[in-house]
Amino acid sequence: QYDRDKSGKLNPLPNPSIDTGMGLERITAVLEGVKSNYDTDLLRGIISNVEEISGKRYGDDPAADVSMRVMADHARAVTFLISDGVFPSNEGRGYVLRRILRRAVRHAKKLGIEEPCLYRLTDRVRDIMHDAYPELDERIGFVADVVRNEEERFFETIDRGLELLNAEIGKLGGEKVIHGDTVFKLYDTFGFPVDLTEDIARERGLSLDYSGFEKEMEKQREKSRKAWKGGEEEGLEPLYKDFVSGGLTVTFTGYGKTRDTGRITAIIKDGMLVDSASVGDKVDIITDRTPFYGESGGQVGDKGTMEGEGGVAEVTDTKKPLPSIIVHHAAVKKGSLWVGDEVALRVNEKLRHGAETHHSTTHILHAVLREVLGKHVGQAGSLVAPGRLRFDFTHHSSVDDKELRKIEDIINERIRWDDRVVAEPDVPYDEAIKRGAMAFFQEKYGDRVRVVSIGEYSKELCGGTHLHSSGEAGLFKIVSETASAAGVRRIEAVSGESAWNFMRGLEDRLNEASRILRVPESDLIPRLGKLVEENESIRRELESVKSRMLSERTGDIM
Repeated sequence: QYDRDKSGKLNPLPNPSIDTGMGLERITAVLEGVKSNYDTDLLRGIISNVEEISGKRYGDDPAADVSMRVMADHARAVTFLISDGVFPSNEGRGYVLRRILRRAVRHAKKLGIEEPCLYRLTDRVRDIMHDAYPELDERIGFVADVVRNEEERFFETIDRGLELLNAEIGKLGGEKVIHGDTVFKLYDTFGFPVDLTEDIARERGLSLDYSGFEKEMEKQREKSRKAWKGGEEEGLEPLYKDFVSGGLTVTFTGYGKTRDTGRITAIIKDGMLVDSASVGDKVDIITDRTPFYGESGGQVGDKGTMEGEGGVAEVTDTKKPLPSIIVHHAAVKKGSLWVGDEVALRVNEKLRHGAETHHSTTHILHAVLREVLGKHVGQAGSLVAPGRLRFDFTHHSSVDDKELRKIEDIINERIRWDDRVVAEPDVPYDEAIKRGAMAFFQEKYGDRVRVVSIGEYSKELCGGTHLHSSGEAGLFKIVSETASAAGVRRIEAVSGESAWNFMRGLEDRLNEASRILRVPESDLIPRLGKLVEENESIRRELESVKSRMLSERTGDIM
């Protein structure tokens, strides 16, 4: 009936209406003339799959029916979550997904299923939903692999966890509360989400000692805090928020230049605001404007110098704790710097260019991975530094040598194309996505975004700094390809001057090997093969001599 505006005022709607709670599934149930959402075409087909796998018939046993419905519902949920870029983990969205998956596994076991099976339901989800969500067709293989990996991991621990839980329940006697340390051990050692333990307890008329569980969790957090050696950004976040609310924000000028002037608006030493910093002080300095890029989006922060009339500081790193705050980590090398001083800000151009080289080639790498491996590939994390890049991406198996060589060849070809790198600074988010810009799932974006395009093949939402054209990268070389997490692979690579230095290092090692073996480089492989054969022949001969000597000694004893 009303719409509440930003001031809190209620305004009458132009067309008053009633929210009946009739979502898609309930409307479908009415149209199909069935009594439950689970009897509609949207879910009944998945339940039929569960019947096939479990050998049980839906409708025969109310308890089994509940487990079948849970599995069908959860199979659909995990299919879409993984397809959209969420992966099982112990935090955030990933933990929600893990909880859903493991709850479904437990219900599969209640049906007598003793092996991974949820991954088999994802195909049926695709069959039912692909008309509305055609992207499922190209991603379903990857989705199934992620689900199966997670099921296999939980199957390794669920039986032992259930044994522990049953033993602890047996010790309760007349008590009705499962102890907090038991709940924590199930969570920490056996991977039981708390709500899964709660489900099992409820079925047996028991509850959980949440207070005891939280105490155990706090002990673990305290250990983690003591072990953590990170910076102070988290602890200073309230201070930075006060800056923003007080109008103290920073204008970044570094897209077009690496030198600028700014005025110091704040100096922080040992977590406290101070008026000045002198020789030897290590401080955080904020200016009203800066060309220094603050670490974000995978790209490391700039280094350089800050020089005022009365002092000079070395900027050792630059952070971006909030979208509108850039902090220079600095060490004062000469004189003193005061709040209010105007300072000359100079970014280390060589390091910046190295970071830009690796950032632009990371975008090219992302595009080429999707071309070679499939559209299911998406960014799962990255590091862009002056001397190297690291790119984590969603993929269900290792990338073989032939594929890596193909990826490397295409990237170097794209570099030779020398396409312009174009940055559009103020594009509505929805428009950017419609135009095909790739968004990193774990990033938070505003209503307006910056779009970086390279040629016609790469378009991403990105706030980082880049080359002017792909040809400036010169050369690209993959250094390694490894597993990063379940369903996530990692490529480490070098480009530009770093790639040249890497290749020169390989050449130096070949020269050294050639010198040691006293053969030309062209003969290294045959020479190594011959050495291996000679070594094997000597080993066999030595074994034969040892055997003869042992036989002779045995004969002497006899």
